[in-house]
Amino acid sequence: QVRLVVPMAVVFAPGSVPGDLRKPLPFRDVQEMEISVNLRTSVTSRYEMRYRSTTAQEEAALAAATAREADAALYPLQDTTLGSLTMYVVPDTSSLLPQGINVYVGKHRSALVRAGGSLAALQARLREVTQVMSFTASSIAAALSDRVPDGQLSPDARRNLKSSLGYEITFSLLNPDPKSHTVDWDIEGAVNRFVKPVLDKLSLVANFSVDSQILYYAVLGVTPRYDKESSSFFLSAHSLPHVINPVEARLGSSAASLYPVLNFLLYVPERSHSPLYIQDKDGAPVSTNAFHSPRWGGIMVYNVEAPASPQASLPLHVDVDMARVMEVFLAQLRLLFGLSREEVPPEFLLESPGNEGLADWELDHLLWAHTVENIATVSTTLTSLAQLLDKIGNIVIKDDVASEVYRAVASVQSAVTELSLGHLLAAFQASKEAVTSSERAFFDPSLLHLLYFPDDQKFAIYIPLFLPMAVPILLSLAKIVRETRLRKKEPTKMD
Repeated sequence: QVRLVVPMAVVFAPGSVPGDLRKPLPFRDVQEMEISVNLRTSVTSRYEMRYRSTTAQEEAALAAATAREADAALYPLQDTTLGSLTMYVVPDTSSLLPQGINVYVGKHRSALVRAGGSLAALQARLREVTQVMSFTASSIAAALSDRVPDGQLSPDARRNLKSSLGYEITFSLLNPDPKSHTVDWDIEGAVNRFVKPVLDKLSLVANFSVDSQILYYAVLGVTPRYDKESSSFFLSAHSLPHVINPVEARLGSSAASLYPVLNFLLYVPERSHSPLYIQDKDGAPVSTNAFHSPRWGGIMVYNVEAPASPQASLPLHVDVDMARVMEVFLAQLRLLFGLSREEVPPEFLLESPGNEGLADWELDHLLWAHTVENIATVSTTLTSLAQLLDKIGNIVIKDDVASEVYRAVASVQSAVTELSLGHLLAAFQASKEAVTSSERAFFDPSLLHLLYFPDDQKFAIYIPLFLPMAVPILLSLAKIVRETRLRKKEPTKMD
């Protein structure tokens, strides 16, 4: 049984303390909630809340002109431990929050919350904030999607990438018509400028490697529909799944990869199919002219402006606007990691994470989900291994395999303990070690079940070999026994 403990500080600014507060400040409170996964599995979430008043430094920081400035000033004063949250309660009349906004979620692990008058209203608001900033029942269900009955999963639950020790990201430029277009893209500069800050932040979660390639004469495999009114070509939503398979055969990146590969494709349409636009389910053009595929990656169509004169020399030189392209690819990367911000209530204002691509609390959101998923993966792997060893009675388990199993069990127990203490980083690292050890034990070459034959197979193999030899031997033995008995019955001659 897994218990997720979130250490949480609720800090009251002057004039924001509810009148019906049960105890004088400071005091502690605990809120528990059970997240049911299936009939046998449930996860308990526990918020350990510490209520207190602001310090003089925090009051000075909250006197800033805007919520963004206050968030930046409060950051050095708060607990920055992974998984922890700090809620600053401000009076209803505070000018820090814009009109109609009750909650401001910053870039780090804190939020500004309007008092709301009564304690019940404040607690309801705090509950909403914690759901956004830590984990929700749906995010835990998505992490344990293999154990959740299909009918109970949301459509997006299987979109997120499975937890892994590493990921490989491949950026591919597809130029199906190099006779008409010479395409230049500064992919190295774009990766350093836009992708590297995001991956540096995500380095706690997994190891990342990035590569790029240019593929010529690589077509989508689906003929777009021509629209006379707009003189444009369109790819409809139902044809998009058929685009990926022909292209994936050319990518070749996942063939020798140990880790999941994320493919981001920039497609420059051939001259005979330009301009090319992607339509959504309602038939309207997609603003980004891109689409993503769950657990696979995304494709963006980059249209080239037609030459001013028909006599323009070919091939046309195209410089790709990498800022526009990377904006789309990074949004798709966030979607693949389950960091979408679409489910936020309307009265919430979320600060943009800036160049880093994700806020500190979003990183925590990812760590919570991956830790729970890792614990479930280890449990499944070790159970499968135990069932395999039970089936084969004469299997030989080497000492190094046994030590990996012991290490996996110890690490997963440590991860569960650290989660119950509210130590998210230590729990995540222990869960990663448990996954590594359990996978090493499960895939050890000495445990290959094909090396060990069941008894019925042994009989089937050896009987045809030994039976022909055994027949004359058995007949001879029977003859010897019979002659011995006859000799004993004959009377002995007496001189």
